[in-house]
Amino acid sequence: RPRPPWINPLEELSDRFQVVGMDQRNAGASVAPITSDDGWQVYLEDQLALMDHLGGERFHVMGGCIGSSYALGLCQAAPDRVTAAVLQNPIGLTADNRPQFYAMFDEWADEMRSTHPELDDEVEVSFRYRMFGGDFVFAVERDFVRSCPIPLMVMPGGDDFHPRAVAEEIVALAPDSVLLSPWGEDENRGNTLLRVAEFLGAHTPN
Repeated sequence: RPRPPWINPLEELSDRFQVVGMDQRNAGASVAPITSDDGWQVYLEDQLALMDHLGGERFHVMGGCIGSSYALGLCQAAPDRVTAAVLQNPIGLTADNRPQFYAMFDEWADEMRSTHPELDDEVEVSFRYRMFGGDFVFAVERDFVRSCPIPLMVMPGGDDFHPRAVAEEIVALAPDSVLLSPWGEDENRGNTLLRVAEFLGAHTPN
C-alpha cells in the first residue's frame, strides 16, 4: 500500500498560501456514480470545476502519490491556469508493477460495490484500464512532459508504487524541473517545507 502523506498541506502551508484540499469523488464524503467511461479526465474535470467554483483563475498544484499524476494532468489540461506543480512520491509504471496497480484498484472496487450497485465486473475492468492501463505516469504521456511549460518540483519515491526511476525520468524530460531529494525523513522535514514554500513562492504571479 502507498505510504501516508508526509505532511498535511492545509496545516503546513496555509500560513503562506491559500490552500484548497479536495474531497475527491468516491474517495471520501463526495459520492458520484461509477461508469465504464470514468478515468483521469473525469477527475480532472472535477478538479477544474472546483477551482472555477472557488474563483481560482490561476493556482499552484501539489499532489502526492496518485495526486502527482493528477497534477501533471492539470498541467496538460489547463497550462494557462497552473503556475507551478509539486509532485511528491509520483506513481508510475515499471516493467513489472502493473499487476500491483490493478490489485490496488480491485481492492478499492470491492469496497465500493456495497454502495455502488452499478459497479459490475464490466465497469470495473473498463475503469481500471482507463486509470492504469497506460504508460509512464498513466495520466499523461512522455511527449507532454517533454514540452510541459509548467515549473515542476519532483520529490521521488522509492517503492513499487512510487519508483524513483519514474521521478528521475520526469525531471530528465521536463524542461523546467528540479529534483528534491532527500526529502521524506524527519531530519529533512524542515528543509523540505522551506524548499517547497520557496519554489511555490518564486512562481506565484504578482
